[in-house]
Amino acid sequence: TRLRREYLYRKSLEGRAKVSYEHKRTIREALAAGKPIPTEIRATYDRLKAQIDAEDDRTKEVHSRVDDEYGDAGLEDPRVCVTTSRDPSSRLKQFVKEIKLLIPNSTRINRGNNRVDELVASCRDAHFTDLVVVQETRGEPDGLVISHLPYGPTAFFSLSNTVMRHDIEGGAAPMSEAYPHIILNNFNSNIGRRIGNVLKCLFPVPKADSKRVITFSNTDDFLSFRHHIYEKQGKDKILLDEVGPRFEMRLFQLRLGTLDQKDAQNEYVLRPYQNTATKKNDL
Repeated sequence: TRLRREYLYRKSLEGRAKVSYEHKRTIREALAAGKPIPTEIRATYDRLKAQIDAEDDRTKEVHSRVDDEYGDAGLEDPRVCVTTSRDPSSRLKQFVKEIKLLIPNSTRINRGNNRVDELVASCRDAHFTDLVVVQETRGEPDGLVISHLPYGPTAFFSLSNTVMRHDIEGGAAPMSEAYPHIILNNFNSNIGRRIGNVLKCLFPVPKADSKRVITFSNTDDFLSFRHHIYEKQGKDKILLDEVGPRFEMRLFQLRLGTLDQKDAQNEYVLRPYQNTATKKNDL
């Protein structure tokens, strides 16, 4: 409860911080151009000038709660809880086991009869940084939910063309436990970079010599997931082995709150049947 109050208080400060940022930007531009300071901010000039002198390249920009959600990413290894929808099939259980092996420092738990709010509260109490829920339809994995704790955001993806490790042609390479390098290809828009943060912050920072690679490649808003290990052979040759699983993802909702906060503001919602005259890629 204390953390939630603190979060809401920081949210309320954003409006005042933005006004102060605009005033400081006006002062910088006036000083750089040799123009007089506007009369409406002369009364606060001394205080704002002292703040400007103390700022560096990072602190001079205004930061919102969206930035703060992943502000400490990389300082500590993430802890991820992986679970399923209720009454999972044997195929979904196998898929979740592979997701658990895929994400370092993750823990798989049985959903049982736990409600969503109970699940999120348990993950908060256990200090998990993310909650991953895999869903299915008639035994086929078709949904993936990633909820960042304790404040959000929550990303909802549809899954398609799922190929698990034992279904890969020629057999899958052994699953490495090394921390993987993450490749985010073609995440160019603001919402694309936001989703890139959601995905990459599931994984800890790897060592430079790690030979495990996880790729999220965006093509027309469909994210192709691939998992490989590589080995150098000679000077210019690299042998690439697929580890699996593989699947396609598509973002259909990004919500600012956690999974249990159904009334939280939507940051993005897929609307595939609007503006179909011109194809627009959101990511």
